Formats: sequence, structure tokens, C-alpha cells
Amino acid sequence: MTRLAVERHHWGSRRFLGIPDYRRLLATRLASQWGDGVFQAGLAGAVLFNPERQADPLAIAAGFAVLLLPYSLIGPFTGALLDRWDRKRVIVAANVLRAVFVLLTAAAVATGLSGLPLYVSALVVMGIGRFVGAGLSASLPHVVPEDHLVEANALATTAGAIMAVVGAGCAIGFRTVLGAGDGGSGWTTSTAVVGLLLGAFIASRFSAGVLGPDEVDEPHNAVTAVARGLLDGGKATLHTPSVTAGLAALLAHRAGFAVSLMVTLLLMRYSLEDVGFLKAGIGGLGEIAVAGGAGILLAGVLTDRIVDRFGTRRTICGALLLAAVAQVGLGLPMTLPTVLAAGFVIIFAGQVVKLCVDTAVQHDVGDEVRGRVFALYDTLFNITQVTAVSLTATVVPLDGRSPGLIVTAACLYLAGLGAYLLLARKGQVQHPRLVREDDGSHPIR
Repeated sequence: MTRLAVERHHWGSRRFLGIPDYRRLLATRLASQWGDGVFQAGLAGAVLFNPERQADPLAIAAGFAVLLLPYSLIGPFTGALLDRWDRKRVIVAANVLRAVFVLLTAAAVATGLSGLPLYVSALVVMGIGRFVGAGLSASLPHVVPEDHLVEANALATTAGAIMAVVGAGCAIGFRTVLGAGDGGSGWTTSTAVVGLLLGAFIASRFSAGVLGPDEVDEPHNAVTAVARGLLDGGKATLHTPSVTAGLAALLAHRAGFAVSLMVTLLLMRYSLEDVGFLKAGIGGLGEIAVAGGAGILLAGVLTDRIVDRFGTRRTICGALLLAAVAQVGLGLPMTLPTVLAAGFVIIFAGQVVKLCVDTAVQHDVGDEVRGRVFALYDTLFNITQVTAVSLTATVVPLDGRSPGLIVTAACLYLAGLGAYLLLARKGQVQHPRLVREDDGSHPIR
């Protein structure tokens, strides 16, 4: 593609923001993900960096399970229902309902509860949140032209992820003011309600039906529809080579990232020391969040242009190679500056892969089943991370200093690269009509 053609392909954020429904969808995402960031950081601070509670690798793994397993348990339900019900109503109702459970979770934290009562409440918040996240992703093709999905998705996903980082940063600031104990953690967690209710209000301004689904390919019985949601998503994924290969790459990156994240959390808590203006402890997690946010922002700016220049296949392969090199080169020294640099590069690479896979689902999967595919995507994504974190927790030393685990994470990225190439080649042989030429003539290749 010529430089002039590439420039014409890119609309830029100003033109997207000129579309009222896209602007409203983006605002809903920003408010909701700010609330998500506050809630997750508030809960993580309460469990991991609370002087009134003790954290070890298994406790950290349990915390990840609380935050991520709802994506897996609720995922099949969200997919079937988002392809059956008005997505606007689902997004509004889900945000309001989880605001209620945020308050219940905050009360549990403030009163010192731990174990099952705290976990159940948090599981509900995160589980219901899947209706919002999957609903926003499945709705995007209804508000922007098909041939601009890559750029629109990059803008929305990047802005949302950065807003979640901002929310996490706000939670760290709230803890400084309100206190790091149970009481302060409870108040910090409760502030997430503001973002969730604002997101519900913004989404309520959509006209009924504008976010889809346009057609309902579901049985009349809702229970049957829910029960088969995951199966339908799996079938659609297997029949879409671009999604199957991309998902393999993304899951491998998520597994490697989970191993690295567990090591980083323990290093921050027990091993690393402040270096100049760089801080360890809870402040170090804030710095990791900022570094990750910068990586996400850079990915949002560059991914569409990289795909236009090199094609999706080379982009995904390059991102996985970059993650592996950064994991070894910056991760092995295990110093505060290199850990932060590794976080920036690895999160950038992962976001590049995710944007490519998101767009493949949005473009190559039919609207009548898209919600179920996103639900399967979320389910596998988070099962992979919880499994990797849990396995890492059984072998990682308390201080986090494990070169073997860092090398293992790098090998997982390379395994994902191999799986991606194998599945992409297999799909090209079996489904030649479904594989587009990698010539820069289309946003998904």
C-alpha cells in the first residue's frame, strides 16, 4: 500500500469522535473501565499490600482467581445473551447491578472479612462485568464502517485500557489519603461505583436496538440458548482461521505474562528496593501500571499502521518475538528499572496481538454469533492466566527471584509464535477463500 493510500485509510481520533454513537460507546467504555481499575486495584491493595493481612504466592493466586475466573464462569452466558438481548439494555443493567455488589465487596473489605464472603462478592462484580466488556466489543461494528474497524477498535481498546490504569492510579492515591488498612481499603474500593453508574447512564442514551444484534440465531428457550453459547462460539472460532491462529498467539502471550506478573508482584513486595525516584512496594505496582499504560497507548497508536505496512501475520509474529527478547533481556536482571522497562515492552507487545485478534473477531465473525465468540475468547483468555498464575505460585520462591520462571515465560511467547504460524498455515490450506492476501489492501489479513 502506498503512503498516500495508508494516510487515506486512517481517519484519526477526531473523525471517529465525530460519530455520535461511537463517541457514546467510547464514553461508556471509559467510565466503566475507570471503575474496573479502581475496583481491581482497591481489592488488590486490600489483599496484597494491606499491613493487616499477609500475602504469599498462593494468596496472590487466589486473588487472581477472584478477579479473573468470573470471566470464565460467566463468559458462555454473556455470549448467548448478548446475541439474544438488546445490547444497550444489557450494558446498562450490568453496570447498575455490579455497582451494588461493589458496595457489598467494599463493606466486606472494611469489616475485615476474608475468604469465601469476600471472594463471592468480588466474583459477582467481575462476572457481571463481562456483560459490559463483551457487549461493548460486540457492538463496535454497529457504529463504525467495517473497513475502519482496526483503527476504531485500537482507539477504543487503548483508551479504555489507559482509563483502567488511571483508575488503578486513583485507587493508589485514595489509599494514601484514606489509609492502607481494612477501613481505608473498603472506602477506596467503594469509589468504583462512580464510574460504573456513569457508564450505565451514558449507555442509557443509546436508541433501542442500535447496538444489535440485528438478527437472533438462537432457540426460543433462553436456557437452551445459554447452554449452547460456548459450543457455538467454539464452532465459529474453529471455522475462522484468522481467529483460531490469533487466539493461540494471544493465549500463549497471556500465559507467559501471567508467569512474569507473579514474579513481579513478589519482587515488588519482598525483594526490590527503591531506586532514586522509582519506588518498590505498592508504589512500584503503580509504576508498573503507568509503564503498562504507556505500552498500551503506544500499541494503540502504532498497531494499525504496523498492520498496514507489514500485514497481520508479520505483526503478530514480531510482537511475540519482541516479548520473548524483552522477557530475557530486561527480566533476568531483576532490578526495579529493568522490571519496569520489561513491563512496558511486554504489555505493548501483548496489546498489539490483542488488537489484531479483536479486529479479526469483529470483522470475520458474523454478528449473529459474535458475542458468543467474544465470550469464548474471554473465557479462554482468563482461564489461561489463572492456570499459569496458580502453577507459578506452587514453585516460585517468596522473594520472586526465579530466573527459571522468567526463561519459561519467554519460551511460552515463542511457543505461541510457533502455534500461530502452524494454525495460520493450516487454515490457509483448508480454507483458502477465508484467508485474505497479505498485501495491505484490507485491515484484516
